[in-house]
Amino acid sequence: MANTMIYLVSQSPRRRELLLQIGIEHEVISADIDETPHIGEAAELYVTRMALEKARAGRARLPVIDRPLLGADTSVVVDDVILGKPRDEVDACEMLCMLAGRTHRVISAVALVDDETEASRLSVSHVTFRPVSDDEARAYWRSGEPADKAGGYGIQGLGALFIERLEGSYSGVMGLPLFETAALMRDFGLQLPVFSAKAHE
Repeated sequence: MANTMIYLVSQSPRRRELLLQIGIEHEVISADIDETPHIGEAAELYVTRMALEKARAGRARLPVIDRPLLGADTSVVVDDVILGKPRDEVDACEMLCMLAGRTHRVISAVALVDDETEASRLSVSHVTFRPVSDDEARAYWRSGEPADKAGGYGIQGLGALFIERLEGSYSGVMGLPLFETAALMRDFGLQLPVFSAKAHE
């Protein structure tokens, strides 16, 4: 892939879609890390640490670092409790019950590393849900959408039907805040293709 600008250390199809949306060519690599929060760790610190550790783990897998590696992490936080991916239908419905009729935070971090430099940026959004009935929660789980999503919902799919208001970054709630990602790339001397001189020749 001659035009690849970065490595994406994530298997998320949503993150791939968002990068391609702004013209960032990338190659996906995988890296497994321990995603257990530290005792007493604030959500913002946890999410930033996860993004950095994913990027570092990806770097450790490569024999040669020929381009930066992008790591990202997103958490849904309500009452200072970090909601991960639901284990099953009961867990998913309990999460939706916690979110229903309330405002919660979605915290997304992005980290870019190469062989010498590391940097990260954070996005915090506030999402307000309308009330959600038990029947709606069960039907939503059975749609298959919530199973692999932090907090048990996806803003880009059926989960949008629950969202009354969003204050912050839509792409951040999806899992990759594009404003912060572009800023990181500029910090590393990378130019978005859409803004390059060649794009307009």
